[in-house]
Amino acid sequence: QVQLVESGGGLVQPGGSLRLSCAASGRIFSINAMGWYRRAPGKQRELVATITNGGSTNYADSVKGRFTISSDNAKNTVYLQMNSLKPEDTAVYSCNANIRRTAISSYSTDYWGQGTQVTVSS
Repeated sequence: QVQLVESGGGLVQPGGSLRLSCAASGRIFSINAMGWYRRAPGKQRELVATITNGGSTNYADSVKGRFTISSDNAKNTVYLQMNSLKPEDTAVYSCNANIRRTAISSYSTDYWGQGTQVTVSS
């Protein structure tokens, strides 16, 4: 089985910072990409940031310049450094990984973590 476990969420004041971590474990041959998504109350899930195995990154316009995604491929871990947090960043942040399970099959699929709550409020 593959499991993604997020950590680092919590309550922070506007302008503060948090760092989220997500570690993938289980039977993994390779991870093509990992990313962070968020769902705020009453809104659809949206992409926050992604990073490929090769290190290419992509950010939502709303977080550019404030958030930084990084990864440690050896640890199958992705991080999201969130600075200058705003109340509108409040959401459940979920980790996603596109994973190839075995060397036998090239089939890859997406896995999701359980989510971690980020609340930005004074």
